[in-house]
Amino acid sequence: MPEFRDINSIKERPTREEDLIQFWKDRRIFEQSGELTREGRPFVFYEGPPTANGRPGIHHVLSRVFKDIYIRYFGQRGFHVPRRAGWDCHGLPVEREVEKALGIESKSEIEEKYGIGKFNTLCRESVLKYVDEWNRFSERMAFWVDLNDPYFTMDDDFIESVW
Repeated sequence: MPEFRDINSIKERPTREEDLIQFWKDRRIFEQSGELTREGRPFVFYEGPPTANGRPGIHHVLSRVFKDIYIRYFGQRGFHVPRRAGWDCHGLPVEREVEKALGIESKSEIEEKYGIGKFNTLCRESVLKYVDEWNRFSERMAFWVDLNDPYFTMDDDFIESVW
């Protein structure tokens, strides 16, 4: 009769994941990958930023895997590939989430009850609500981007760089 491993070994898997993530952090594996190619020919990569006002889901994995494969390939070919994380902070989804939270039914209610300035502030705050979840998601799937220096499309520096 064949022998099988004890099913309890499955309990170790979450610990293995955490251990591996800590191993990468302790040894600065991501940072070193950029340092090794610092003198290489630049390969420009702009992280097509996710909308930051929603939680990451399984449907985000595929696009991130493809991006990561592509930029790792160029990095391994000697290109210097800065990988700055980014967050899409504009658009209707952001406004709708805040409107829903406030119980706003029409655009005129925004001005009447809150004012454009206050509404914009609430939108900016709502955008940042899921950033930590996105960072953890990126870390767990080993999507290596610089999460310590992200760009936010709502920041004046970013807006002025594109205009």
